[in-house]
Amino acid sequence: METLISIKDLTKDYELEGGVANILRGVSFSISSGELVAIMGPSGSGKSTLMHILGFLDRPTSGTYLFRGRDIKTLSDDELARLRNKEIGFVFQSFNLLKRTSVLDNVKLPLSYVGYKVTDGDERAKKGLDAVGLSHRLHNRPNQLSGGEQQRVAIARALINNPSIIFADEPTGNLDSKSGAQVMQLFKDLHHQGHTIVLVTHDATVAHQAHRILHVMDGQIVQDEKISGG
Repeated sequence: METLISIKDLTKDYELEGGVANILRGVSFSISSGELVAIMGPSGSGKSTLMHILGFLDRPTSGTYLFRGRDIKTLSDDELARLRNKEIGFVFQSFNLLKRTSVLDNVKLPLSYVGYKVTDGDERAKKGLDAVGLSHRLHNRPNQLSGGEQQRVAIARALINNPSIIFADEPTGNLDSKSGAQVMQLFKDLHHQGHTIVLVTHDATVAHQAHRILHVMDGQIVQDEKISGG
């Protein structure tokens, strides 16, 4: 399998009034195409910071990050933004949907960032919504949907540009257990279709549905666990 992500000795520091906070402390691992990986750790462990760096939303303080063999520190902010819009899909705990915009237009939104006319994206968006079981909700607004339905809209939006990898940050955190289970089944279905997925979570039940868990504690990978039957 192709190695999508390879990081070595990655650090991330933030300057505070009282000194420097070392959020990531020499993190190293790789992720291959087609994997379903969970990054698991308690609040404050550094897992979300790590996801932001992996998804080109932030830069590391030091260390090496290769994406498809390309060193990201050689890229400008504009180049990183273009790469992010082309290669990365995001799903967040809070859904991040535009409340006054239809489901169809929410899903189409990323197309405008990569040079498509949004009016040309209807068929792609409809296909994505059909894949997540929401073809009957095209013209509803997010506040007319349940939490689980809103998260499925967010997943369809993440898929619209056919990204190389999907990052999901606490994707079941705002959902009841039934909706959370449905969303996790959708991620597993997408994985079986060949998508590379990284789940960021503090929930062991969610993490153990992956094939591999990177355990993060105090800014370090303390265990790289393979899950049999995950």
